[in-house]
Amino acid sequence: MTTEELRNRLKVFAVRIVKLVDKLPNTSAGRAIGNQIVRSGTSPAANYRAACLGKSDKDFLNKLKMVEEELDETLYWIELLGDTSLVKQELLSDLYRENEELLKIIISSITTMKARMNK
Repeated sequence: MTTEELRNRLKVFAVRIVKLVDKLPNTSAGRAIGNQIVRSGTSPAANYRAACLGKSDKDFLNKLKMVEEELDETLYWIELLGDTSLVKQELLSDLYRENEELLKIIISSITTMKARMNK
């Protein structure tokens, strides 16, 4: 996957998160979780863009780690949305799967970058 393809995939993921949040119920829980997931689910795209502009390998790696953390947090919020029945599990499954795939890609990139830096 190219840098541009990953950038686009993360952006599409962010758009999907925003659309999900707009459909959450206007309850205390819906607003609270919505605020959290919109932050964690949209930041990976922005952080990956910043990583691509990294001033050094170490800077790039640190920004990739931020992407990893935010994607992992987003997985948690998606799980919580399903566990609390704020959104039906079956409506979340595709988004959850995409989140997992993006996380695996980022973890693989981090592993590759660490190996390259240790040479």
